[in-house]
Amino acid sequence: MTDAQVLALKKKIEADLLTIFGSPLLTVSDMTKALNYSSAASIHQSISKKTFPIKVFNMPNRREKFALTSDVATYLAEQALKSEQDKQGEEK
Repeated sequence: MTDAQVLALKKKIEADLLTIFGSPLLTVSDMTKALNYSSAASIHQSISKKTFPIKVFNMPNRREKFALTSDVATYLAEQALKSEQDKQGEEK
C-alpha cells in the first residue's frame, strides 16, 4: 500500500466516521463502536494505563474523554497498512 493509498484510506475512514457519528469529536462511547472495543470501561482502563493508542483529551466543563475523528481514522488506516505489510512479509 503506497502513501497515497494510506492517505486515501484515512480520508475515507474519516468521512465515514463523520457520517456515522456526525461530529469531528468522538466520545468514549463512539470510540467503543468505531474501534470495536467490548465496552467503554475497557477503553477507560486502557486510557488510565496509558496504553490507549489514540490521543484523548478533556474539554472544559465536560467529564467525558474525547478523541479527534481524524486521529481515529489515522490509527485505523495505519493498522490496515501494518496488517498488509505483515501479510506481505509472511508471503516472502
